[in-house]
Amino acid sequence: MPARRCATADPVDDAFAAVRRADFLPRGETRLAAVDQPLPIGHGQTNSQPSTVRHLLVRLEVAPGQRVLDVGSGSGWTTALLGHLVGPTGSVVGVEVVPELVDFGRANLAAYPASWTRIEPARPGVVGLPDLAPFDRILVSAEARTLPEDLVAQLAPGGVLVMPVAGRLKVVRRPEDPAGEVRVETHGHYRFVPLVVPGEEPQ
Repeated sequence: MPARRCATADPVDDAFAAVRRADFLPRGETRLAAVDQPLPIGHGQTNSQPSTVRHLLVRLEVAPGQRVLDVGSGSGWTTALLGHLVGPTGSVVGVEVVPELVDFGRANLAAYPASWTRIEPARPGVVGLPDLAPFDRILVSAEARTLPEDLVAQLAPGGVLVMPVAGRLKVVRRPEDPAGEVRVETHGHYRFVPLVVPGEEPQ
């Protein structure tokens, strides 16, 4: 069940208080929900380490009312966290390559009813959801060898993309001015499961 909301000065902390990690884990892993480590959710995928997820969300700088894409939604936990951050005036769509995890994530989201959040299956040969672009924010919870330009193209003016690339966290910022250059910042070292494009070899 949804946790009690306790407003603080930090919206990311509020999201973590409102959305319980245990509600997005397989039954055998719920006892470890408070442990700061990645936990298996099946099919070679994980529910990411909470401290890492928090760092990603802080870098993403999500605001109420934004349109957000969650690539590699897995158990649905990050989708629900993002849904809390954008609120009912925003929208969050998760995309997942593993059909069984699409079902798992959707079932988990059902405990946190929010009409502005949903999970969709990935399309063969497609990264993200270009048909629904542009997005104000894009979170990717899987590691690519190189920065996927197809995802960068799905950013709205002023948009931010956060994802691990070749072991480093990348923060990509598209300027408000269409003539401006996209900026890429590099932060910290991280390990994630590989980014998989349906119908292709893992990146």
